[in-house]
Amino acid sequence: MYSSNESLILGSLVVVYFLFLLSISLYINKKSIKTYDDYNVAGRSVSLYPLILTFVGTAVGGSTLLGYMENGYLYGMGEQWLNFGILIAGVLMLGFFLKKIRALGEKYNMVTIADFTILRFGEGARIPTVASILVAYSAITGMQFVAIATILNLTIGLTMSTGIVISWMLLTLKTYFGGMKSVIWQDAFHGTIQTIGIFILFVVVIIASGGLKEVSNQAALMNQSEFLSIFGISPSEVFVYMLTIGAYQFVRQDLWQRYWAAGSAKIARTGYWISIVLAFVTGFFVVAIGVMGRFGLNLGEINPSLSYYAIIGDVFSFPMIIVMIIALLATVISTADSFFMAGASTIVNDVIKPRLKETPDLDKRLLKYSRLSVIIISIFSLLLALYIPQLVNLWVTGTAMLVSGLLAAVIAGLFWKKATRIGGTVAMWVGLIIAVVWQILGHPFGWHPVFVGLPTSILLVIIVSLVTNDSSDEI
Repeated sequence: MYSSNESLILGSLVVVYFLFLLSISLYINKKSIKTYDDYNVAGRSVSLYPLILTFVGTAVGGSTLLGYMENGYLYGMGEQWLNFGILIAGVLMLGFFLKKIRALGEKYNMVTIADFTILRFGEGARIPTVASILVAYSAITGMQFVAIATILNLTIGLTMSTGIVISWMLLTLKTYFGGMKSVIWQDAFHGTIQTIGIFILFVVVIIASGGLKEVSNQAALMNQSEFLSIFGISPSEVFVYMLTIGAYQFVRQDLWQRYWAAGSAKIARTGYWISIVLAFVTGFFVVAIGVMGRFGLNLGEINPSLSYYAIIGDVFSFPMIIVMIIALLATVISTADSFFMAGASTIVNDVIKPRLKETPDLDKRLLKYSRLSVIIISIFSLLLALYIPQLVNLWVTGTAMLVSGLLAAVIAGLFWKKATRIGGTVAMWVGLIIAVVWQILGHPFGWHPVFVGLPTSILLVIIVSLVTNDSSDEI
């Protein structure tokens, strides 16, 4: 894709960029990380600007920039429902969930979703919560290793296996030393780069395409005007997006942790609503770039999965291509380290911490185990990335487990006082098991696991709670 000299330049800049990120992690480790809370929830003191950009940096990842653009190129503006699903979930989260989640986190010093489910439904909720989160976040972390490896493969010619190992080493080192504080401040930097980069690309592609009218004319000449309509998508696909990508937002541990990491409830609310708007606009631009690339640029026969590289190669000279490759790296890294920390905090907080005795040096030991948990989750994610070719399917299973196993119980636990311990626990276990079995069976009847697991979980938490009774709502 690039000449040997260009590959050398790109490779050198990638190395320098990672060393820069590692140096920031080392600095933050030395100056700011003294406690368990510092490492896992950034000391619960994050200010507005970095909070906004860490929300955006986590929401707009490599799958958004590369996947949404590919979908826009292949299927048209109807793919904007990917963005609408997340936007609707974000508005609901802001209006009904955030305040309550934040208040509970402050009152009980929460670090993970399992802190809430165990408090509300008892110890029986620990295993299904931990299993759902670990599988989902290990898989998506492994996906980010693969995404970075793909960038290294296309730009400097490294093999995928070598690229995966290198990305694992670099991301593990920087997360090990920096923790959540480093992740959030680096997300502020990455979020700025990716947002500006995508906006510039959007404007340049419009100009290079001859304007929106010319794109419309070209689509009409190709008899594909339906590609320009947001309604060029089947209702069943919209429903899938709403119940998977949309519903997933409510049980994303990385979001809950950022609500708790904010310096105040007001900062959490303000930062989140601004990030919802920014993430939606960014996602909208990305899909639109893919559509305009199809009808407005003379790309010829390309691999749609490489549409990002084809588009930046068509509209930019090599110096700007370097900037856009760095923007892509920033996008992937900002997602990767956030999911890294979400998985690692589950190990230390929900698996290791309950087994430790209360001693004067407990916080110091928890900080040490937090770093160990980063290594554990990184090795598991590395093995998934290297040895399981259906990694995306594994992640789909993980998110189906999160939604099917946790969503109904979490919503009931937050808002329905009659939800009981046994009702929540049964709903979580059965929803989780159904999602896994349905995935293993290969989606019988063509139904996504969430279409079976989530309704079952909803029914169970209602029915079992109505026929049982306890005082678990007193939190």
